[in-house]
Amino acid sequence: MSGSSFGQIFKITTFGESHGMGVGVIIDGVTPGVEINESVIQYQLDRRKPGQSDITTPRKEADKIHILSGIFEGKTTGTPMGLVLYNEDQISSDYNTIKDLFRPGHADYTYLQKYGIRDHRGSGRASGRETSARVAAGAVAQVILKTKGIKITAYTTRAAGIGCRERDLTVIEQNKMRACDSRAAAEMEKRILNLAERGDSVGGIVECVVSGLPRGLGEPVFDKIDAEIAKAVVSLGAVKAIEFGAGLACVDMKGSEHNDEMDSSGFKTNNAGGIIGGITTGEDIIFRIAVKPTSSISREQLSVDISGNEQTVKTEGRHDPCICPRIVPVVEAMTALVVIDMYKRQAALLA
Repeated sequence: MSGSSFGQIFKITTFGESHGMGVGVIIDGVTPGVEINESVIQYQLDRRKPGQSDITTPRKEADKIHILSGIFEGKTTGTPMGLVLYNEDQISSDYNTIKDLFRPGHADYTYLQKYGIRDHRGSGRASGRETSARVAAGAVAQVILKTKGIKITAYTTRAAGIGCRERDLTVIEQNKMRACDSRAAAEMEKRILNLAERGDSVGGIVECVVSGLPRGLGEPVFDKIDAEIAKAVVSLGAVKAIEFGAGLACVDMKGSEHNDEMDSSGFKTNNAGGIIGGITTGEDIIFRIAVKPTSSISREQLSVDISGNEQTVKTEGRHDPCICPRIVPVVEAMTALVVIDMYKRQAALLA
């Protein structure tokens, strides 16, 4: 069991490392006859790729998508799709100084314990680079979901200790933070750049909304749609927590406040975040994730080497001082993979 596959009917398997030849994905269970071209997938990859602004890593990867299979005359054939992105801007020598050291916050230590060997160049399979394959697969899923009127939108609501005071989804792609509040985004950016100059990084909160969903998606009891979304999103290395609807605020609410009452027109509130009993209600799915500060920082920190000797570690290289802007399309992609798989599982149930 490699843990590199996800989904049951719409199933993906990713491969590749940060400093290898490239990364890619095999997608099985794709609906045949859907019009898909490289530009649709490329658009989502461009939102995730490095080098977008001064608050992301300056690494320059074109992230050009190559479709190897599963498309004929611009339409999906229903056979497995093979997608690959070749790595172009690796500087593996940046990691020579930490070859035998464990970086705080990284998977260096745990990968060595599990496999007895690790790729120290850019974290190998544990690198955020791996998520480009997920975004490529998610772009395919989103094209199919769009034909069903389902839309997925994620955005930053908090970063560097600064929260959004407004929720305007029209400004998400108009600021470097992909935040829902332009003024807050400017404040976030200023603080992030200040901390980056001091060799530090920050975390934040990303919210995601899924609209246009039909009622009845979700597979109780173990494959609830919120459980599957949680697994999908928490499988991202930078994500440390998730909440749906009212989330953790429910602990201070009374049942009469948290329950979503109904009248003849439908639900009056959406504290459940669009999911009750693990099944969609038809209301928007709403969830938020906690994104940790980037582990790679240029400040010296205490750690040990592979022999157990205490050492100080300073991570060189090109890294994001805040992951939030680039994780937004990844969250959308992983959510799309869950929703399309649940949609197909429901269709199979009723067939």
